[in-house]
Amino acid sequence: MSQRNGAVAVAEPMSPGAEAVGNAIETVASHLHPRVSWNLDDHPVPTGREEVWRFTPVDAVKGLLTSGPTGIELDCELRLPAGVTAGFIEGDAVRAAAVEPPADRTSAVAAANTDRARLVQVPAGLELDEPIELNFTGTGVDGFAYGQTIIEVGAHATAQILLRYEGSAQVADKIDVRVGEGARLDLVTLQDWAPDAVHVGQSSLLVGHDATVRTVQASLGGAVTRMLERASYESSGGELEQFGLYFVDSGRHVEHRLFVDHNQPLSRSNIDYRGALQDKGSLGVWVGDVLIRKEAEGISTYEANKNLLLTEGARAESIPNLEIATGDIEGAGHSSTTGRFDDEQLFYLRSRGIPEDEARRLVVQGFFVEIVRRIGIPEVAERLIAVVERQLDAIAPDWGAQEPAS
Repeated sequence: MSQRNGAVAVAEPMSPGAEAVGNAIETVASHLHPRVSWNLDDHPVPTGREEVWRFTPVDAVKGLLTSGPTGIELDCELRLPAGVTAGFIEGDAVRAAAVEPPADRTSAVAAANTDRARLVQVPAGLELDEPIELNFTGTGVDGFAYGQTIIEVGAHATAQILLRYEGSAQVADKIDVRVGEGARLDLVTLQDWAPDAVHVGQSSLLVGHDATVRTVQASLGGAVTRMLERASYESSGGELEQFGLYFVDSGRHVEHRLFVDHNQPLSRSNIDYRGALQDKGSLGVWVGDVLIRKEAEGISTYEANKNLLLTEGARAESIPNLEIATGDIEGAGHSSTTGRFDDEQLFYLRSRGIPEDEARRLVVQGFFVEIVRRIGIPEVAERLIAVVERQLDAIAPDWGAQEPAS
């Protein structure tokens, strides 16, 4: 049983990657966290009427919903610090190394159309002082690109990883990240696509015992983006922070669906996603779900989503969820806000001689600065600030043409 925008007690659903044994695991499907499976037939082609697809422009991604001939792969340029290895694994080795099977139709199609996965490994105990980079580039939208990437961070290692997407493509991919005991990982995903790109994907994160993980997801380009971001814990004591920012304009669609499975005691999570939206037909979707299982005693979690509507016609859908199966927790909460520019902030800036357009720009910059400063990788933070500035340069001329949404 679940409820939108609220906290409710729930029966135990199937855990990621688990198979039902007798009556030990509840197998009733949930629209918040459907059953994962490598079998493509377990993921029917969506019509758009399903709860998990009702916001998605299904027609725009229909080419990535069917399993045709094996597609192309995105070009990938690697930047690997000393000690880090990368290569490919195939067949059964891919499934064995993955955190979990696909959780929706597009990730299942990606897995069905690729018989290998790129494997990046950070050895145990290695402390990196420069980021690992995987720069993916699309070369056109005429075909379909599929990919699988698996990242393993060994016990007590320290790593910073940047995944960057750019160019034009129609792509479905699946990314699995394992973080070992006591390791520290900063994972930044930057979607800097061309305006015609379509990207649907699933990322699955497994947080080890006493590991500390921070992720940043920045969706700043493309026509349609739909990302499933899933996380669970391998043992107790894991800490997870997830931050995100997105711009949506020119009728674009950006959709982030998060699922944090508190399946271990004394685990922690904190989520903060922020979006800026403008132009008629633009839609930003954020759906967060935190599941606190009965064995997850002593956990703490909070999820937040904030949306800033820059002009009339833009729309934001924000749906936080909490599913709680135990009362023995440290804390759990969520919040969601959607609104226009803060009149008091604008008045304060304009009263000091700052022109209105520049004042609005400063408000948007301030809206995102808390996310950017949490990245923790100066080189990546500077790069992301440059992309944000480019986005502001592109959208700011339209602010004076329309009244802000009420």
